[in-house]
Amino acid sequence: MYRDAQVLGSKNLQQMIDKLAAIPLLYQPGTQWVYSVSVDIQGYLVEKLSGQSLGEFMRQNIWQPLGMKDTAFHVAPDKMGRFASLYAATGRLEPSSGGNVAMDFSKEPAMPSGGGGLTSTASDYLRFAQMLLNGGELGGTRILAPASVALMRTNRLPLSITSSGEFGIGFFHISPGFGFGFDFGVYTDPGFISHPVGKGTYTWGGAAGTWFWIDPTNDIVFAGMVQRVILPGSPDMDTVAHEAVYQALVNPEK
Repeated sequence: MYRDAQVLGSKNLQQMIDKLAAIPLLYQPGTQWVYSVSVDIQGYLVEKLSGQSLGEFMRQNIWQPLGMKDTAFHVAPDKMGRFASLYAATGRLEPSSGGNVAMDFSKEPAMPSGGGGLTSTASDYLRFAQMLLNGGELGGTRILAPASVALMRTNRLPLSITSSGEFGIGFFHISPGFGFGFDFGVYTDPGFISHPVGKGTYTWGGAAGTWFWIDPTNDIVFAGMVQRVILPGSPDMDTVAHEAVYQALVNPEK
């Protein structure tokens, strides 16, 4: 029903909400977890509560204060020469020609996505991640209250909650040792995880080969960008990166 309604192909966030309002819930609230458009709905709420477009709100309240000069929902004409190509996961080095991640970033989108669609650089995103590791502050500029960051990185799902396998992809599955906070996946018990990670690490990834994690136990932030569409069966760069980073630690905490 989501695909038939082309929810993420709406002309604006209001039309997206109108479409969603006509689609029944997949399950009774509080009984399951599923990877969904919930963060896109948050983007709609930001626009309604602030009276600004999502991009303008984020520019004034996040990107500019943090010095994220290359982050936006589109690439300015004078920066297009720096815009990296996105490659398909075919085993050959060839640009991707389709799918939701093959978008036109040369102009501001009519429907900015709260759940994806930003262009950025590794250094910009590292500043964002460092702000979160610092409890909501970077370089004397406070973006979030420490209590807000603590809520965001705390697992909100009881053990009785299960993920829907139909929509689970990679670490989108909720499983022993891994839960979900407010907009982050959270490693709750490293003993259940197949690769090294500090307890309380929070993380997420993107379809275009981007991922990050923040490990408050070991004081680590990591941002990775490989510009390759991530599909089932693709090399697991997240695990490779975890193993390389944690093997380099002299006294890692669990």
